[in-house]
Amino acid sequence: MTDPLSTARRDRPSPARSMMTSLPALLTMAGMVMLLTAALLRWQANGWGALVWLAAFLVMVLIRTPHSVRNRANIIVQSRRDSQETALLAGMFLTMMVLPLVHLSTGLFLFADYRLPGWITLIGAVLQIPFLWLFWRSHADLGRNWSPGLEVHLHHRLVTEGVYARIRHPMYAAIWISALTQPLLIQNWIAGSLVIPAFAAMWYLRVPREEALMRARFGAAYDAYADRSGRLWPKAQPHRTVSIGP
Repeated sequence: MTDPLSTARRDRPSPARSMMTSLPALLTMAGMVMLLTAALLRWQANGWGALVWLAAFLVMVLIRTPHSVRNRANIIVQSRRDSQETALLAGMFLTMMVLPLVHLSTGLFLFADYRLPGWITLIGAVLQIPFLWLFWRSHADLGRNWSPGLEVHLHHRLVTEGVYARIRHPMYAAIWISALTQPLLIQNWIAGSLVIPAFAAMWYLRVPREEALMRARFGAAYDAYADRSGRLWPKAQPHRTVSIGP
């Protein structure tokens, strides 16, 4: 009989640590902290919308970091970490984190600024509430089943409760809110707006591969789940006719 633990160790792409805990990742995180600090010191020059974005970014990091640290102990049995996955993640990292923080901390892209009415900025600020709630709730419901990459771990479970009961990708829904509101808070064509095409590419290229990975792992159970749930919002339920009397 094949030992599943030995098979997992042989198949997983890295022997013991998550993609979020390597030395380059830790150095990158330290750089992000420095940029975040510098950006906070320039909040008056950047405007109150950018300050809201910085606060939401900090909360997002605080939500995700405990899950990243805890889930590094997962034993990966299947991974789809290839050049396309690396490019998509790099694009999101650049447009959702690096470019905004560099601009807000240095003013490097001032030439690409634009101005929107204050009420539009206010809409972007208010929408950070559903973004952060959905981002937190989807991490909490996934628990040990969350991974930053396209991976399946040894004890992976199909989560169909909580916020996942009627939506298959609530975390992507949360990030869509964040991506669409980033240009409202950071009013700059480079630091604010480029995240939209970057995340659109991730959504259209990555999600079908992610669902194929789940379907290969869970088979008919995933098909049944997909039939009753929507990708980004709940699927319309069939109308039931109630008969009263004879």
